[in-house]
Order: sequence, then structure tokens, then C-alpha cells
Amino acid sequence: MRAYVAHPDGKPRAALLVFQEAFGVNSHIRDVTERFAREGYLSISPELFHRTAPGLEAGYTNFGEVMPHLQALTDAGLTADIQASYQWLKNGAAKDLPVGATGYCMGGRTSIQAALTVPLDCAISYYGGGIAPSPMFPNLLDRLKDLNAPVLLFWGGLDAHIPADAVQAVTAKLTEEKKDYVNVVFSKADHGFFCDARASYNAVAAKEAWSLTLEFFKNHLTASSAC
Repeated sequence: MRAYVAHPDGKPRAALLVFQEAFGVNSHIRDVTERFAREGYLSISPELFHRTAPGLEAGYTNFGEVMPHLQALTDAGLTADIQASYQWLKNGAAKDLPVGATGYCMGGRTSIQAALTVPLDCAISYYGGGIAPSPMFPNLLDRLKDLNAPVLLFWGGLDAHIPADAVQAVTAKLTEEKKDYVNVVFSKADHGFFCDARASYNAVAAKEAWSLTLEFFKNHLTASSAC
């Protein structure tokens, strides 16, 4: 499995798993990974389609190209990829550092799965389809009882792919299980609002989500009580 890795200047403050959208570890995901590195985080974005389409970078309107690879993903395969990426961090410069995760679209679900798979300190999901029941992925609702890391969830209020009842199913389960979470819905944003390469990009929502993301990581990814 190939992965894109971005190193900060100097000693990392913490480490991050950055999970791709359905369109590959493309220029946008690489840019986001670099942005986290500039904030001091050693960041790794693994290629989750490495079994069926290594190196895939599809256009944002080319759903036909990515669909077979989405359908080929399994939770067992994703678990192996999460564990491999986490161990790469822990066997290297992040040996003694806290580790968080974030992801976008299918990567948003993978970020939550990562928090259920390896001992993360926190996780952030951007419009993670498949956490609630969906036609694409086995949902994670029944597994949320085992969540031990704080999570931050971002959604677009105009997102037809993840309707309000799906968001409510996730938050209701987290509340029922007394989990530590923050839920943010940008009422005027659509699916993919954070990605400046997509037609659905919403600059205001993206800027606000980025600020919240950095603050969440700052609060939860601390080593020896200091970032």
C-alpha cells in the first residue's frame, strides 16, 4: 500500500491519519495533508484503493470510474489499512506522540472506523457517508458503543447523499452511548463543501470547519500536556 506522507518542520506535535475521498489520494488530499504538516502534524494519507486501483486519481464528476473500487472495499481490508498506517506512524517519528484521524466523504467513515480499530486520541469526520445505514457501506452504528475517542462530525445541510435522518441516527446513537462528540451542520453547505476542487465547495463553511478542526486537534492531541 502506497501512502502520501507530509512531514512538519522540526519535531511533530502529533500525528494524523488523513483518509481520502472516493476520488483517490489526489492533489486536493495531498494538499490537505501538507496543510496539516504545516500546522506541525506528521500526516499520512494511505491509498485505500490500492488493492484494485493503485494510484487512482479520478475527476470529481467521474463516479463511474470510482464506483467499482468503492464497491470492492471491505471493512476487513480497511481495518488492515488503518492498522498498517497507524503502525507506520508508531514505528517511526510518532512513536511517543498522540495520533488522530480525519477523513472526507468515504474517508469520513474510515476516520470513525479508525477510532474503533486503533487507539486514537481523537477523530474528525467530514460528511462521512456510511456511518449511518446507507446503500454503499455496512453502517457503524452498532459499533459506536466501543468508541473511546472524542469525535467531531461535520455535515452539509444541503447534502442529499447524507440526509438529516442519517445525521440524527449517528448523533442519537452517540448520545445514547454517552460518547464525547461535537456535531456541526453547515445549513447552506453541500456534500464535499471542504474541497476547493469541487463544484460544491463552500469557502465560508470550509474556512470555519478548518478552524474548528485545528482547535479540536489542538485540544485532544497533546503530548505531556502541551502542544
